[in-house]
Amino acid sequence: MFENLTQRLQETFRKLRGKGKLSEADVEEALREIRIALLEADVNFKVVRDFISNVKMRAVGSEVSASLTPGQQVIKIVNSELTELMGGRESKIRYAPKPPTVIMLVGLQGSGKTTTAAKLAYLFKKQGRKPLLVAADTWRPAAIKQLLVLGEKIGVEVFSAEEGEDPVEVASKGVDRGKFLGCDTVIVDTRGRLHVDDDLMAELGSMQKVIMPQEVLLVVDAMTGQDAVNVASSFDERLELSGVILTKLDGDARGGAALSTRAVTGKPIKFVGVGEKIDALEPFHPDRMASRILGMGDILSLIEKAEAAYDKDKAVELREKLKTAEFTLEDFQDQLEQMQKMGPLDEILRMIPGMSRIKGAADLQVDEHHLRQIEAIINSMTPEERRNPEIIDGSRRRRIARGSGVRVQDVNALLRQFNQVKGLLKQFGGGGKAKRRAMRKGIIPFLQ
Repeated sequence: MFENLTQRLQETFRKLRGKGKLSEADVEEALREIRIALLEADVNFKVVRDFISNVKMRAVGSEVSASLTPGQQVIKIVNSELTELMGGRESKIRYAPKPPTVIMLVGLQGSGKTTTAAKLAYLFKKQGRKPLLVAADTWRPAAIKQLLVLGEKIGVEVFSAEEGEDPVEVASKGVDRGKFLGCDTVIVDTRGRLHVDDDLMAELGSMQKVIMPQEVLLVVDAMTGQDAVNVASSFDERLELSGVILTKLDGDARGGAALSTRAVTGKPIKFVGVGEKIDALEPFHPDRMASRILGMGDILSLIEKAEAAYDKDKAVELREKLKTAEFTLEDFQDQLEQMQKMGPLDEILRMIPGMSRIKGAADLQVDEHHLRQIEAIINSMTPEERRNPEIIDGSRRRRIARGSGVRVQDVNALLRQFNQVKGLLKQFGGGGKAKRRAMRKGIIPFLQ
């Protein structure tokens, strides 16, 4: 995410950090490089112009000259201005005083509306709400079926009709169905076209008047850059959008859409899609995104991901096992699974503040294949072997290797690693020093 922009900005900031004092010429040179980096990231040129002007106004004043660390102060200013550029703070869903809250998703064909509708429903369900999905795209043959399949996958009911039925009528009936079922949130998936046209806008405008949604959210592909901003402006002129959802942000190495949308349209980015999985939709936090763009990590999002994957009951059970040194391969596997629930491990590591400044961190790749290999080895063991690894002799190791499709050496390496972890975990009862030592050795963070 934003890899190209982050690398360019970090190189600029590295030069600033190396100077004890900053002259106006130093600031001008840094701003020139930042301007080029933003333009290459496909940020709207007017947005870049205003952004650079705001930074310059603060960077050449007493705010920087009186600072003991002027380089760091400039970075702080850029971070602050980036945050404001993207909206300043999180823009939350406006819930109806009397349920249900109706959310209408609009956008061009191929932007990911249907998948996003299901992701949004899944997110609301995790928050304890009762959502209903409405398949109001009755013209695209696969749209209704796609939403029905996704709804079944996440355990959310879908209101649908026959292909070709009037979308406005379907949306209206869907909202009525949500009221009847006692749903507190109704998400309406609408038709898209390959381009903005009068017929599409007229249909969406009629639907908006009939169902009177609390939110009209435009779903756009972040990877289209300036085109996404132009589409947002076109839709807003006709529908008065309440916000934007950017999809495929995880694949956007530039960042033009995220950095331009709010400034050009005045509409907040409410959610971002960061992957293909059903749980890969996140609320948009401008301050956290600015921090990630500048390579400063995102510790709050990291904590939230950890809390979402954290199984409290298993943690209590594990602590009891540690007291009696009963840590098994089953427990080891549980910890790995909880880590993987947080998402791709290379992305997780990049959320750690300061990681971006470590040499080689930009090319950091976590071997997901190795983790799958560990899982395959443990799954090839019998329950007794997982609970008592001491019984795994040579013949058992050969059988486990055949069953998991690996070499005997790989089985040996896993058992050796497990014994090292177990040995360190036994020291947890010894106090803080042992625990810190274990953490330095790379013990899985869920054990803290």
